[in-house]
Amino acid sequence: MKLIIESGSTKADWRSVSEDGTVRSLQTAGINPLFQGPEEIRSVIGKALPQLDPEGRTITDVFFYGAGVVSSSSAGPLLEAFGLLCPLARIECDSDMIAAARALFGDGTGVAAILGTGSNSCMWADGQVVSSVRSGGYVLGDEGSGAVLGKLFLADYIKGIVPEGLAARFHETYGLDYPAIVSRLYSQEGPSRFLGSFARFVIENKDDGYASGLIRKNLVDFIERVLMRYGCREVGIVGSMGIACRDELMELGRMYGLDFVRFIKSPIEELVRYHGI
Repeated sequence: MKLIIESGSTKADWRSVSEDGTVRSLQTAGINPLFQGPEEIRSVIGKALPQLDPEGRTITDVFFYGAGVVSSSSAGPLLEAFGLLCPLARIECDSDMIAAARALFGDGTGVAAILGTGSNSCMWADGQVVSSVRSGGYVLGDEGSGAVLGKLFLADYIKGIVPEGLAARFHETYGLDYPAIVSRLYSQEGPSRFLGSFARFVIENKDDGYASGLIRKNLVDFIERVLMRYGCREVGIVGSMGIACRDELMELGRMYGLDFVRFIKSPIEELVRYHGI
């Protein structure tokens, strides 16, 4: 039996495929070796395996893709946990950027980009990353992401720049005033997730000229500061923000000479196909 796992910090999508072609799906808490210790990682994996493999079959291959796999050392706790729980398996651990690129282009060529709470991208050629424009995170970059869209909106909201009707709708929906926003943003964990949680509100109100302008600004920054630096016309997008802003990206693509060839919400199904399972 083979396992494919695609994980963020919040949730992980699992697929198991047995020799007879039976596929089982599971979603668990996310696995991120940058934020979780070995015991917590083993606990998540240990609870998932019996649900994916109730017959107790031999696991021969594990393909793990995660946001926290940024180096060989960061993959260490994952290799150790899977090695302990799947002792006969061949184990591969790669980043979520590799997952996106393989899902979008296989072993072909194009610019692969992730647009979700954060953003990331790479130039993918013949199944390899050949260059990458640094993301910088929500403070220094993450253009096009949900976190940046939320940040742009909140920055205007606290300064009274958001149009009165939309501001009233926001306050009615979330009940947040300036002290609550500052406290939540600077005194608690997960500031990027907090900012990204407001992207849906902006997108749901894009019939308002102000909101649509904010979305456009975020995407133009992503195109000009990131995508145009690759010098490649073909672009594929993975992630919920990309799906939500597909029409806007297609329109901007025509203006900038970019061809958005694929939009995928989640790479897991394409990864199953990529590994020939």
